[in-house]
Amino acid sequence: MSAPDSSFLSQDVLARLAAVIEARKAGDPDKSYVARLFHKGNDAILKKIGEEATEVVMAAKDGDRQKVVNEVADLWFHSMLALSAFGLTPADVLMELQRREGLSGLEEFAARKARDRERTGE
Repeated sequence: MSAPDSSFLSQDVLARLAAVIEARKAGDPDKSYVARLFHKGNDAILKKIGEEATEVVMAAKDGDRQKVVNEVADLWFHSMLALSAFGLTPADVLMELQRREGLSGLEEFAARKARDRERTGE
């Protein structure tokens, strides 16, 4: 079995999942996990992101590759809830990653700090 096309995975799957999140977020909190988190508010979503990020670190420290994949999937899912809460989509993140493509991480960090200084007037 050949590996799936990565562009399919990064765009189509994320777009379909985002559509499911949008469809469920205003649903019945007793019947939908997504609706339950949105009903509880942004703090509940953000708390889950923190928990999942910690679980990614723990799985990586254990060296269990499948656990890392599973926990990163959970982290991405909950991060997508946060994107939705702010009216954003996975496409917004993919566009930002594309913008950064080819830039050194150090260059990107320096440029971001300069933009932040311009915004705050410091």
